[in-house]
Amino acid sequence: MILALETSCDETACAVVTEDGHVRANVVSSQAALHARYGGVVPEVASRRHLELATPVVREALGRANASLDDVSTVAVTRGPGLIGALLVGVQTAKAIAWSRRLPLVPVDHLHGHVASLFLRPEPFEPPLLCLLASGGHTLLLDVHDHAGWDVLGSTLDDAAGEAFDKGARLLGLGYPGGAAIEGLARQGDPEAFSFPVARVAGLDFSFSGVKTALLYAVRDLGEEVESRRADLAASYQRAIVRALVERTREAAEQTGAAKIAVVGGVAANSELRASLPDATAAPLALCTDNAAMIASAARFTRAVPYPSYLALDAYASR
Repeated sequence: MILALETSCDETACAVVTEDGHVRANVVSSQAALHARYGGVVPEVASRRHLELATPVVREALGRANASLDDVSTVAVTRGPGLIGALLVGVQTAKAIAWSRRLPLVPVDHLHGHVASLFLRPEPFEPPLLCLLASGGHTLLLDVHDHAGWDVLGSTLDDAAGEAFDKGARLLGLGYPGGAAIEGLARQGDPEAFSFPVARVAGLDFSFSGVKTALLYAVRDLGEEVESRRADLAASYQRAIVRALVERTREAAEQTGAAKIAVVGGVAANSELRASLPDATAAPLALCTDNAAMIASAARFTRAVPYPSYLALDAYASR
């Protein structure tokens, strides 16, 4: 079995997954409540919390899987991209476990993990496929040609979609995480109440900084009326971001002739996005946000570093 760790941002996660993709355990300890008071993730706070949670999360995952370290054949860990301090906690924990058992270690790219969330049982969604990866830190359109490789068709030129949701939530005085807060409030509002434009850039790239600025101006112009119009603002803002994601994905599918479309990443949990792409396969909700099962899945298609060569392995903040 594969024991995987994920600590790229503010979730401390550990999973136990079989070599053929069956998830035996997938434990995620979220720090959302801890960071809510700051309106976003504080890297130093996240790193220190990972230090506290890493060992308990590993123990819980093994317990849920009814397994022990004797049953583990491979250790996997997110190497990057992400918050460097947070990543280092996971990497060092994985190194310690692997070294103590003389096991190989698989360093996994976080983005590969999101894509590989599609390959887990009981219903693996196999490549080739077109994948929209939308999360707090990344927005990409990927032509996935096999389990370990893809070509980037488009990416964001500024804010990621998830980042745009978080910034929009702060402008509206909502909580963290922003995507869930906006989606919840948007259910009470009219998505046609405001017209928020999203920049049309060349190719298949995205740009969300303009829609964020449009929301800022709308909030400023409404003045004291903001409170009564907050739900409409949230619904209209969400509609603009989702529309941009869907339109670009449709364009990419038409250009590439893709027969299959998938949506992964934290923003893939958004119900309006899922409804707007009914012919696409979205990752299961439990695998949309950061988790270790997707890291274990990616490890099945990534070369392992043998003992003890991985002791020199380092994390990276960006690709």
